[in-house]
Order: sequence, then structure tokens, then C-alpha cells
Amino acid sequence: MNHGRVNPEQRLEDQGITGLGQVHYNLLEPALVEAAVAAGEATLGEGGTVLVDTGAHTGRSPRDKFVVRTPSVEDSIWWDNNAPMAPDAFERLHADMLAHMQGGSYHVQDLYAGADPAHRLDVRVVTELAWHGLFIRHLLRRPAREELDGFAPDFTIVNCPSFTADPARHGCRSGTVIAMNFDRKLILIAGTAYAGENKKSVFTLLNYLLPEAGVMPMHCSANHAPGNPVDTAVFFGLSGTGKTTLSADPARVLIGDDEHGWSERGIFNFEGGCYAKTINLDANAEPEIAATTGKFATVIENMVFDAETKQIDFADDSLTANTRCAYPLEYISNASETGLGGHPRNIIMLTCDAFGVLPPIARLTPAQAMYHFLSGFTAKVAGTERGVTEPQPTFSTCFGAPFMPRRPEVYGNLLREKIARHGASCWLVNTGWTGGAHGTGTRMPIMATRALLTAALDGSLAQGEFRRDANFGFEVPVSVPGVDDTLLTPRATWDDPTAYDAQAAKLVGMFAENFAQYVPFIDDDVKAAAIG
Repeated sequence: MNHGRVNPEQRLEDQGITGLGQVHYNLLEPALVEAAVAAGEATLGEGGTVLVDTGAHTGRSPRDKFVVRTPSVEDSIWWDNNAPMAPDAFERLHADMLAHMQGGSYHVQDLYAGADPAHRLDVRVVTELAWHGLFIRHLLRRPAREELDGFAPDFTIVNCPSFTADPARHGCRSGTVIAMNFDRKLILIAGTAYAGENKKSVFTLLNYLLPEAGVMPMHCSANHAPGNPVDTAVFFGLSGTGKTTLSADPARVLIGDDEHGWSERGIFNFEGGCYAKTINLDANAEPEIAATTGKFATVIENMVFDAETKQIDFADDSLTANTRCAYPLEYISNASETGLGGHPRNIIMLTCDAFGVLPPIARLTPAQAMYHFLSGFTAKVAGTERGVTEPQPTFSTCFGAPFMPRRPEVYGNLLREKIARHGASCWLVNTGWTGGAHGTGTRMPIMATRALLTAALDGSLAQGEFRRDANFGFEVPVSVPGVDDTLLTPRATWDDPTAYDAQAAKLVGMFAENFAQYVPFIDDDVKAAAIG
């Protein structure tokens, strides 16, 4: 029954999971690749990559995510953002899932979440699909073989895509469910083969647990100067803002591309790998990420490939535009070996403004940083979703609302306190549109964005002249070497300045309307920052 190295105290039976068929404990990458291909779950691609189709679910199902409502978490969960599940419904779901799993073959991976041993979470992930085991082995941190002796999980995830939940019986919304029980230290995932649910469940756990220890959990990428982890930068941003691309600077060391904590000693990566978008991946623009799509055991999701040659078509989005690849961090040549950095000197908040209003970079005060952190603004553009015909604002608080179990002010106050204590400089960077809104203007030149970020990170930008933005009150540089001065004044890039003024007033109003929900919970200086 047991394959791989496992002590008796590690067995699933001791966790009440009995009656399974073969259980494969802590298989390494070659065995997981073999198992996935042999089971018909995956196709072996070029270089030994693992090509998979996630089926009906090609992305996360945030409306199917639940927190079990128990007395211990009643007063600490942000229930407006987290759907509750009754404890008895969870117990029925748990029992029915285990009954469904009887006699089946499952894979167990015992892993760490968090590069800092003082704050890491020991996680056991039980998966029906072998490639899910490979995916989570890439994405979390892999213990040394000797560290598995006596491994005792803090939390366990059980993922069974073939089980379909019953909304009436299990207190959920559909046949898909992600149910998190903090009392039972257990997460149940069913009805979806999208592997990202495993990763984001761990992130949600850490987002709940770490603030009690004074650690700020962050949906951000991070890097540091070569040979100087003290010179650390973090990049907050929602999907499509350039979080992965801009942090993967070959001139700096990549700490991680998505999830980090800020503790009393500095920044630490939660993960041991990357989960990168691959649609229209350009080997010239992103050579390191492109190279991973030909490396052994990289998991490649929902990409169309030639049946004979297995060559990937990066431009084909017929299955989904959310095509991705998962790989261990060491596949990136300039990746940090430790996953650790110092207290950040610079905090960058990325936004993709499809309204063409925001400047390419702006300096924020701590109060303004909290305002924009709580706002978490980016924009959807025409064509991205059915019915979207003009730019639509998206406000995802803390740049990751679906993964925030606590109220936003908890994270905002933690961030503000750490910025004040460690003196980090804060910047808002717009990677969206200039010279007009989406459909009229053009995308912000990537070379200009890189030049502005380089100047911010090396300290030269802070020494220049700034002007006060009339719409949001933050400071905007007047001139930066290598960047067209006109680009720094968005109104001047529009053919019709009065049209810019109308668009700016519209966007400011959207910000104010969204931020009204936080006003009762914030200090006066942040309220003043909201006014501009």
C-alpha cells in the first residue's frame, strides 16, 4: 500500500482516512511524471514536460469557496467576503468524500509553506491525480528526505476532482467545492481539476494564521539586489499587471513571483516554485519563463499542442486564455536559493489602468500606500469578458480579495506599520494605457516602465523633482532619464485634454465609491489620502 519513505505516524489511517487502495507517499518528480502518464492524466511533452487538460474548470472557482463557521473563527473571518459553511454540512461532505475515495489510488505530498522556519506551515496534500501531486510539489517547498521522518502536518488538504458535491446536502453552491475548516485543520476540494485551488488554499491559510504572529502575508512578487538581500523590493499586483514579468529582472535575484510574508526579520517566500501564465509567451521578452516550458516535469496546463511533435502553440487560447505552467523556482537561473530577503526598501503597487488616467509611476506616502493597497485597483478591458464593451474597474482589496479571510484593515494596518517602522519607499506603477483609454490609447511602453522601476530601485528617482497629481494627490516625477517627459504627464498624452479630465473625474469617483466601505475603519490621514 505504501510507496516511498514514510513512518507509521505519517500514515493517512492515523488521520481517519481509511479504506483507500494504493497510497503513494512523497514520490519524487520522475515517479510522479510516470504515474500521471501511465494513468492517462497527462501527455509527455518535449523535454519531459507534463501536458494536462484541467477539463471544465480552467481557473479558480471563487464562488465555490467556503469557510466552516465555528465559534473559534466567528469573530475573525470577514464574512462579507467569505461564504460560510455549517459544521454539520462539512462533516457530511467529509464523510461522503471519504466514502467515494474507498479503494482508489491516491498521492500524498508532505511539504512546507514558507521559507522562514519560524513561520512555515507543514502541509500534507492528498491528491487523486498524480499530476496534482507533481504540481503542488513544485509550488510548495520540498523538505529534504531526512526531514520527512516524523513529519506531522499542521493542515491537510484532500483533493478529489471526481467527487461531485451536493449543494442541498453539503451546504455549498454547486458540484464544485473548496471547504476550509480551521478547527479540523482540514481543507476539502472536490469537483474541479484546476490545480491552482491547491496553491491558493495554502495561501488563504497563511493569510489567516500569520497576522496573529505579526507577519504580513502578501500577494506579491519579490526580488533583491545581487549579493545584497537587504536591498529588497516587493511588487503587489493583480493578474495582468506585470507582477511576474517585472520582478523577473535579470539584474536582480528573484525571491519569488506570487506569495510572500513580511516578518520581524524580513521577506520570505511562501512557495518553492512559480505558476506562470503562458498565453502568447514570448521567448525574447521572457526567456527564463519560456525555457521552463521545455524542462523536465514542468506542468503545462490547457495549452494546445501538436499531437505528433508535442510542440506547444503559445498563441492558441481555444481551451482558455488562462494557460499556465508550474515549475520549481530553481528553473529560473537568478532565483534565490533561500527564498529570503531583507525588509523591503521599495514597495511597488502595480495597476493596469485601462482608462489612461494614471501616470506611469507615482510616489506614495504611507497613508496613500494604505489607500491604494486597500483599493487594489486594476481594470478589465473590452473583449476580456462577455458583455464588457468599455473599460471596467476592478477593485480587489489588498491585491488579492479572494484569498483574504480577515477584514482588509487587518492587512492594511500591518502593512502601514511595517512601512513606517522600516522606512520603505512606496510607488504606484501603471502598466496600462497612455494617450487615451483602451481602444484609443496605447499600452505603456515596457522599456519606459523598466527604466522607471530601475530608477526607483537604485534610489535616483527619489532625488529628482516631483509634481503633485491633481486627481489623486500623489507625487509624480517631472523628468526621468530615458523616459519621454510627456509620458509622465498623462493629460499631455491625450489629443483631447478635456476628454482626459472627464475620464479622470470618472475614475476618481469610482475609487471614492469603492473606498467608502473602509472609511469607518481607517484613520483620518488615510481618509485624507482618499480625498487626494
